[in-house]
Amino acid sequence: MATTVQDLFSLEGQTALVTGGTRGIGQAMALALAEAGADILLVQRDTSNQTTKTAIEALGRKATIYTADLSSNASVAQLTPTILKDGHRIHILLNCGGIQKRHPAHQFPDDDWQAVLQVNLTSVFTLCRDVGAHMLEQPPISTSSNRRGAVINIASLLSFQGGFTIPAYAASKGGVAQLTKALSNEWASKGINVNAIAPGYIATEMNTALINDETRATSILARIPAGRWGTPEDFKGVIVWLAGRGSAYVSGEVVTVDGGWMGR
Repeated sequence: MATTVQDLFSLEGQTALVTGGTRGIGQAMALALAEAGADILLVQRDTSNQTTKTAIEALGRKATIYTADLSSNASVAQLTPTILKDGHRIHILLNCGGIQKRHPAHQFPDDDWQAVLQVNLTSVFTLCRDVGAHMLEQPPISTSSNRRGAVINIASLLSFQGGFTIPAYAASKGGVAQLTKALSNEWASKGINVNAIAPGYIATEMNTALINDETRATSILARIPAGRWGTPEDFKGVIVWLAGRGSAYVSGEVVTVDGGWMGR
């Protein structure tokens, strides 16, 4: 029986592990995965924020919160074994958790450097390694392919550009892009596609400092060919595509969602 376009974008019967899903881009992508049929395992610092869980359940999907502190690699390392012990199979890993620290480079504190690299890069590697090992042990999702799972990391325009006063963030997101390619080289032939999404300038809480800087905000908007800042909803289509069979021959890519910024 021929595969339909609807089949290519269906995530029915799959489970996604998502970090950074309580707000902004991460929340929009978690809901998109649920809308496409996936159950969601939400990684949160605590269980006080039930907003995303409730919204997923309203779509008729299962949502489970697992607590972990991305700033502690010991906490991150305990996460996957705990989830697997509960009997879950993880088909999709979405690493969206991230933080930002701004200082002039010559004054950048060691503690802030370590914090950004831990949350934005080291925790991503740890989850990719542990969930990837789990995926490699699983049978193919369907009998028609060797597909075992999809890993999607969140990169940034700062994976390509240096930015200003954010050397740790730029270094971490450059690392995410290269990690994505390195893992793809090892895993694509084994049925695990590894890709990244690089958001452009998106109107979320992480960019509040830029939005409030009228001069910077005006100059940024003037360079975006689409003529507007992005919104979290702009990521719903690309995450469903990269998570499912529609992107079966796409791996090692950093897909920019930036209103045309990188083409300027």
